[in-house]
Amino acid sequence: MAETTSASASPEHSEAMAPTERREVADKLVDRFAIWSGVAGLIPIPVVDVLTVGGLQIQMLRRLSQIYDVQFSENRGKALIAALAGTMIPATSGMGAASAMKAIPVVNILAAGFVMPVLSAGATFAIGKAFIQHFESGGTLLDFNPPDYREFVKAQKEMWESRRAKRSGTSGAATTTP
Repeated sequence: MAETTSASASPEHSEAMAPTERREVADKLVDRFAIWSGVAGLIPIPVVDVLTVGGLQIQMLRRLSQIYDVQFSENRGKALIAALAGTMIPATSGMGAASAMKAIPVVNILAAGFVMPVLSAGATFAIGKAFIQHFESGGTLLDFNPPDYREFVKAQKEMWESRRAKRSGTSGAATTTP
């Protein structure tokens, strides 16, 4: 697979960014993809929702790789996201169960409207934050070891859930910071 130059691959021109600016761009990107994953969790068709969330997570990883000037491989990215999701077994198995519940009448409303979007957004947020931390420490896709990030991912998922709880407690609707 050919390596792309960061200037042409990323509108952010990552090589010209200061580390704090790079982190800010990456954090906003992860927030945006987490919200999009939550929206994808609303797709009423079982399995399609999970595949859509997976596609969003791969795209997020591609963009993070561009921001941090890390060579991206879609196959490696898919494997790493699957392995990292495996470290979050309760969340990922919950996503599969929530997706499957969409096939059951009446229960599907609960799964489609509440469970799947929250699990999808939280998992995407945690995965994105783990890759930011790894790339900031000089890591690449080749040396990423998902089990090393088990506790970090758990903490990030809890942070996402507390942010979501604060938002819903104050306004009833999720908003993003510009």
